[in-house]
Amino acid sequence: MKKTIKKAVFPVAGLGTRFLPATKANPKEMLPIVDKPLIQYAVEEAVAAGVEVMVFITGRSKRAISDHFDKAYELENELALRGKEETLKIVQNIVPSHVSVVHIRQAEALGLGHAVSCAKPVIGDEPFAVILADDLVDDGASGCLSQMIKVYNEWQCSVLGVERIDPSDTQSYGIVKSNLIQPGLGRLEAIVEKPKPENAPSNLGVIGRYILTPAIFEKLDQVGKGAGGEIQLTDAIELLLHEQAVLSYEFYGKRYDCGSKLGYLVATVEQALKHPELKESFRAYLQNLVVE
Repeated sequence: MKKTIKKAVFPVAGLGTRFLPATKANPKEMLPIVDKPLIQYAVEEAVAAGVEVMVFITGRSKRAISDHFDKAYELENELALRGKEETLKIVQNIVPSHVSVVHIRQAEALGLGHAVSCAKPVIGDEPFAVILADDLVDDGASGCLSQMIKVYNEWQCSVLGVERIDPSDTQSYGIVKSNLIQPGLGRLEAIVEKPKPENAPSNLGVIGRYILTPAIFEKLDQVGKGAGGEIQLTDAIELLLHEQAVLSYEFYGKRYDCGSKLGYLVATVEQALKHPELKESFRAYLQNLVVE
C-alpha cells in the first residue's frame, strides 16, 4: 500500500551564530521576513503540501518558536476587544485547526542527522519530510515540498531537493552525483558532505528539503560523527542509497539562503516587493533611494 507524506520535521535547535547578537536571545528561525518569521514560511509550505503533523526539534533557547505556534489568549482577547478582527484571524490561523504541532528537545547539538533521529518516536514507520527554515523557497505556487511530494507519490522513495550551485561553493553543501531519469530528476549514485571543489562529484547541491523513508533511522544509528564532528544526515543517506533508491529533484522556484546575512536581506527586499500592503510604496522608495 502506498504511503503519503503527512509528517514534517523541522530541526530548529541550532544557535544561529552567524546572526549574533540578534540571535543571542531570539531563535534565528524567528527572524522576520517582512511580517512573518522564517519558520512560519516553512510551516506554511508544509501545510500547503498536505502535511498534518509538524515536529519541531528544539533546543534550550527556542521557547519563542513554541510560543509562536501556541494559542495566545491574552493577545487574542486584546485584539477582540479593540475590534481588530482581521489581525485576530491572522494570529488565530498561524496553524490550521487540523494540524498538530509536536515539540521534541534535542539535548545536545550533535548535528542535523542527530536532530532528525530525535523525531523517530513521532515518525514511526512512515515516510516524512525534513524542512530547514534557513532555506526559503518561493515558487509562486504551492511550494517546493508540494513538488517533491508529487515525485515521492510516483516513485515511493526518498527525494532530495537540489539546485545547481557555483562550483566554488561546494564546501557549503552536500553534493550529489546522479544518473538522470528525466529532466530535473535523477537517481543518486553518491552524496558527499561539503567536498572541496576539486573533489566534488558535480555542482548539484542539496538544499534544506528532504523526503525520507523510515529506513533512514537505522542508517542514522549506524553512522558515527562526520564532517564538523557532527552526525551528518548526508552520511546516513549515503548508506541508504546502497539499499534503496534515492532521487535528486531540481525544484522550480527561487531559493533564498536566509542562513547568510546577504541572503536574508535579499529575501526581505524581494518578499516586500510582493507584499500586498507594501509592494507599491516600497518599490517607490527603492526607486528614489540614493546610495551615497
